[in-house]
Amino acid sequence: MAQRSKSSKAWLHEHVNDPYVHRAQKDGYRARAAYKLLEINEKDKLIRAGTVLADLGSAPGSWSQVASQLVGAQGKVFALDILPMQPIDGVDFIQGDFREQAVLEQLEQLLNGRKLDLVICDMAPNMAGNAVIDQTRSYYLCELALDFAAAHVKTGGALLVKVFQGAGFQAFQAAMREVFATVQTRKPDASRNRSSELYLLGRNKR
Repeated sequence: MAQRSKSSKAWLHEHVNDPYVHRAQKDGYRARAAYKLLEINEKDKLIRAGTVLADLGSAPGSWSQVASQLVGAQGKVFALDILPMQPIDGVDFIQGDFREQAVLEQLEQLLNGRKLDLVICDMAPNMAGNAVIDQTRSYYLCELALDFAAAHVKTGGALLVKVFQGAGFQAFQAAMREVFATVQTRKPDASRNRSSELYLLGRNKR
């Protein structure tokens, strides 16, 4: 059996001892990431009863779980991912790549003429271990999410997207400001301190 690297042992130790991992198991969430969205929403009140939103890169589904609880019977959650995702009550899931026209058409059929109030995106690329490549891939996904939001979010709506600090951050922030009147950064407590991840929140779509 292959020996685990020091970094993977450290991750495993951190994961096993992570209070948010234990809370997620206890509360029935599929991943600790649920608490990042819950904390941001507590501060910014993005998702409320009646909100219609899309969750991009939704698998395994913890953000969709949170969103479906918050939007209630009057709201709607549409989730998209290339990977499969176990069903969640109140969530319409489309498995596919949202860059593809056929997948977008499926979403547009489900929307039935409605615009979205909000797009949430906790996507990250498969990490190659090369900082330059990983950062480039990450911001490519961010740009796709911004393009999607620009096309499908109503005037006055919002986008919450995960980014990584480093090359490309300021350029992407500037691109968001062209679409949204305000762009703020969020670093929830559930985001590990050593992680360079941040969330950018664009509000009041132009």
